[in-house]
Amino acid sequence: MGENIIRKAEKKDAARMLELLVQVNHVHAMGRPDLFIDGKTKYTESALGDVFDDPNRITFVCERDGLLIGYCMCQIEVHDGSAEVARKELYIDDLCVDEIIRKTGAGKALYNYVKDYARKNGYYRLTLHVWECNPNARAFYDAMGMKPYMTAMEEVL
Repeated sequence: MGENIIRKAEKKDAARMLELLVQVNHVHAMGRPDLFIDGKTKYTESALGDVFDDPNRITFVCERDGLLIGYCMCQIEVHDGSAEVARKELYIDDLCVDEIIRKTGAGKALYNYVKDYARKNGYYRLTLHVWECNPNARAFYDAMGMKPYMTAMEEVL
């Protein structure tokens, strides 16, 4: 098995990322069919290109043996100090490794790369949301050292 190579995403990565986004949506659709439509993604190829061009977003991809096997989409969040302590944070909007290669270290490498990037660029913390219907993702983030800081609650009517 080859080395993980992590770099910023480029528009040429959009088609492969869409394939991985379908995998992410599938997990969510299996756990919450009331909210997610299986086989869909939250982006089009064009919309992904816009994400890559957005100065408030950073997307990284992980390649192994010349194949794109994962990605991490991040958003820059700035707190101006008006009601909270001034700081900038890096929010992980989406992190995915191809289901056929999970548990081979690619996700850990990608997460650690993003964490190092955030640390080197003066971010206060990394944040993300993890769906309760995705226990594998929760276990992964727990293993990476993340801790809950807020709980989202719902009552489906």
